[in-house]
Amino acid sequence: MPTKRHTKTHTICRRCGTRAFHRQHKTCAQCGYPSAKVRSYEWGQKAKRRKTTGSGRMRYLKDVPRRFKNGFRENTAAKKRTRATTEA
Repeated sequence: MPTKRHTKTHTICRRCGTRAFHRQHKTCAQCGYPSAKVRSYEWGQKAKRRKTTGSGRMRYLKDVPRRFKNGFRENTAAKKRTRATTEA
């Protein structure tokens, strides 16, 4: 009969926060840390949807389209508009 395991094989991953970092292999089964690119596969479309851009707050990215529309201008004030007097 095989022996039982009494120790943890996986611990918390510092990149994704799940308990999927293999202590002996030193790789995360969830995100692939320490590799530079995050682990994702074509057969895991549902997992991609959970983790992709737009599933969180997008603190920075949600302001980019508006700033692009205005040409990324910053720290400028609108010119004073004077009322045109019409002489009849």
